[in-house]
Amino acid sequence: MRTRLLAATLTAFAAVSLAACSSSGSTSASGSGAGTGTSTSAAASPTSAAATATPAPGATPPADASTGPAAGDASGGSGPTGGSGTAGGSAPAKPAPPTDAGMPAKPGTDVTAKLVAALDAIDPAIVGGKPDQAIDRARSQCQSMYQFPKDKAKLVELADQRFTTPDHPQGFGPDKAAKINEALRTTLCPPPA
Repeated sequence: MRTRLLAATLTAFAAVSLAACSSSGSTSASGSGAGTGTSTSAAASPTSAAATATPAPGATPPADASTGPAAGDASGGSGPTGGSGTAGGSAPAKPAPPTDAGMPAKPGTDVTAKLVAALDAIDPAIVGGKPDQAIDRARSQCQSMYQFPKDKAKLVELADQRFTTPDHPQGFGPDKAAKINEALRTTLCPPPA
């Protein structure tokens, strides 16, 4: 008799817990009292186990270490306590690099002259008599080289987008863009870390 009563109580409690977990996933202060009363009545009489198998709306079982929403919260669920504050949560986020990471400082006149000469050797229209504009574009391209050190195709595409003129609004093409990247590596851009 006691075994049947215990089995009926546990079955009813599991049904209530499962229904509460699947319906809302969160507990409320008023609902936990209703759940406690339900499991007590199941223990009082073996015939009430069937009645407790279908919980009243809003009723949730008491927090138990083995079942219910509280066990889901401890394992990192998305309940009211969340998983981010638990001891087994993820490591703290890595700080983002500064927005100017990889961008070299404005070069002096000697480095500017070397860069302009290297770009003029590729195509004189790249600088087009505007060395300050070419330096700004080169510095931005250096930053991209820092951010994507192994993605040569992306760097060629970015150089082709950056180094444009009115006569070459679509850039100078992938061959010259690759040469621009090499010129920047040898004159302005810091070596990769």
